[in-house]
Amino acid sequence: MSDVAHLAGVSAQTVSRVAAGSAHVRPDTRERVLRAMNQLGYSPNRAAQALRRGSFKTIGVLTQQIHRTGEALTTAGVLEAATAVDYAVNLVQVERPASEELREAVYRLSHQAIDGLVVVQAGRAGREHLILPPSLPVAVSDSTLVDYYPSASADQVGGVRHAVKHLLELGHRTVHHVCGPEDSQSSLIRKATWSRTLQEAGVPVPEAVPGGWEAAAGYEAGLRLAADPEVTAVFCANDELALGLIRAMHEQDRRVPRDVSVVGFDGLAVGEYSFPPLTTVRQDFKRHGREMVSLVLKQADGAVLDNRSVIIPTELLVRGSTAPPTA
Repeated sequence: MSDVAHLAGVSAQTVSRVAAGSAHVRPDTRERVLRAMNQLGYSPNRAAQALRRGSFKTIGVLTQQIHRTGEALTTAGVLEAATAVDYAVNLVQVERPASEELREAVYRLSHQAIDGLVVVQAGRAGREHLILPPSLPVAVSDSTLVDYYPSASADQVGGVRHAVKHLLELGHRTVHHVCGPEDSQSSLIRKATWSRTLQEAGVPVPEAVPGGWEAAAGYEAGLRLAADPEVTAVFCANDELALGLIRAMHEQDRRVPRDVSVVGFDGLAVGEYSFPPLTTVRQDFKRHGREMVSLVLKQADGAVLDNRSVIIPTELLVRGSTAPPTA
């Protein structure tokens, strides 16, 4: 630090302020100090800074499969919220959360100087898989862990009910369902709510069709459902399934929505540009991420939140993929 101060022609205290990101440094002075840092290869001692301020300014993020659209968008919300308050993010992916793999990943994260942990997706992992230091702030989303930690999740029950009732109100005798994966808590909630809504309406509950989160699974399910002329309405567990299903229906000469109405879930931007435009339930993934960061930071500041739950509203977007059944 003394070398940087000498080269930049400033005090060591000014170098310290620049390294800490203080706003109380003139722009030209900051630029001069940064040039000196780069020239000398100076790197601030983050551990020492953390000891001084009592914070590492880092949030750990745990997710299952970052390539999935929902997880990617939620993680983007975490990154935006963390960046806005000058926090870094340490990301770990665990493909099989309900296993020893999760325990090992959490152990690594909790020992890497983080101020809190955000669990974007952990499948059906239980509390026994998430062994944490008792004082570590935690926030989770859409998993079985919401019963134990502060959480931010979409109103999935309300969203599914709106989707199924929309199809029934159009006049469809019943609504078929293409499921998400069995290891997803969100998928299980959507399936259970679909079945319960049909039962409450007093209409037949068809056998659910196994699926996943990918368009290919929706395509396979669509080929199966297209062979049944009694199928006039399908609720898919997410938009990508719905888009794959629509293609299969088209290839089997089942027109959407004239022959079969289709509703998705998630509200992805691409659904507005499918043909026909997809009726879907929109959820705000990025808000999930922002709310979880807020919950972690509140705990880091001393707030006791127990298992506080933030429920984020969903919205039914009615577009061109749904219509009354033909005679």
